[in-house]
Amino acid sequence: MSDAASSPGQNTEPLPPARPPAAGATGPRMPVSAQEHRPGPDRPGKQRDAFFDNAKYLAIVLVAMGHSWEPLKSESRFLAGMYMVVYAFHMPAFIVISGYFSRTFDMRPDQLKRLITGVAVPYILFETAYTLFKNLVTGSHDAISLLDPWYLTWFLIALFVWRLTTPIWRLLRRPLPLAVGIAMLATIAPDIGNDLDLQRVLQFLPYFVLGLYMKPKHFRRMRRRAVRIASVPVFAAALAAAWWAVPHVETAWFYHRDSAQELGAPWWCGPVMTLALMACALLLTVCFFAWVPRRKTWFTALGAGTLYGYLLHGFLVKFADYRGWFDYDWLHRPLGELLVTALAGSAVTVLCSRPVQRVFRFAVEPRMEWAFAQDAAALARGRQEMREPEKAALSRS
Repeated sequence: MSDAASSPGQNTEPLPPARPPAAGATGPRMPVSAQEHRPGPDRPGKQRDAFFDNAKYLAIVLVAMGHSWEPLKSESRFLAGMYMVVYAFHMPAFIVISGYFSRTFDMRPDQLKRLITGVAVPYILFETAYTLFKNLVTGSHDAISLLDPWYLTWFLIALFVWRLTTPIWRLLRRPLPLAVGIAMLATIAPDIGNDLDLQRVLQFLPYFVLGLYMKPKHFRRMRRRAVRIASVPVFAAALAAAWWAVPHVETAWFYHRDSAQELGAPWWCGPVMTLALMACALLLTVCFFAWVPRRKTWFTALGAGTLYGYLLHGFLVKFADYRGWFDYDWLHRPLGELLVTALAGSAVTVLCSRPVQRVFRFAVEPRMEWAFAQDAAALARGRQEMREPEKAALSRS
């Protein structure tokens, strides 16, 4: 599969969350059930919400399966329809969750450090690694460009921009209509170019802003029994509509990386498709969340490692593509397609596991304490805490 065709949706997310406010910090605190902590081994006193970990894991599995379908879908209308349905909502779902866990981001030093080490540094490392990997395997000589995200890394730069602008969106009275308007305008602005993949940053922006303003009660409503029952015919209708749309609708619309003019459509199609795809994405995202388990399951712990699965599975997909493994005829038959799908889901599951996290934490979640100046206020609090026992001993003597 070509780089251009495979770069969409590679997504989201997922997804290093903003840390909740530390004890004693000013600003609103998130409910305990919604607090998020640094991915990795569970830490004492930190409570994760199983629903969100389950949702992230299931979404990353869909991402990996979608990537494995890319080189096969041209010869299977059913697979192409499945691909279209998955691409309609898997990144919006990831981005909504990312926005939800960015609600308390207010530019505190600890949050900015996390943004740098959990988003900016992995972007630089993996953008470089993917280019070097391609050059090594294919013998090409592509230059490393940090301004033109390639393949999976676009989501990291998008998350970096979205999170930095969070305080602005929290100040506005009508942020969601504004974000939708920006997304619509982006689709008629081909001069935006490819720098930092700004088309995607702007066209996916409404989902992040929506997540910023969601509350736990909204997710509870989506998990009601009536919604789960209604989601079955909705998904069936979506598959039928996608099967019809395969020869009529350009799949690139779901990637949100191009303007209408670049897709060969009249300019007015951009805003219209933005609203239509957003309606489909939100409807299918609700249906997806409705079926995400609320309790702990065997894959709940894997939800803490979805960023690892997201960033690492691309090397497997690209290696198979570069080696021509998708060209075997038998893989383009139903059993072959099922095998590829199962392998993709299994591989990304392994890549989300704790052993893999331990090996690659240096690149995905580097500590980098050496790179930051010590917070004077934190040092003062630490010294004060150290003096407390001495004061207590003196008072007793």
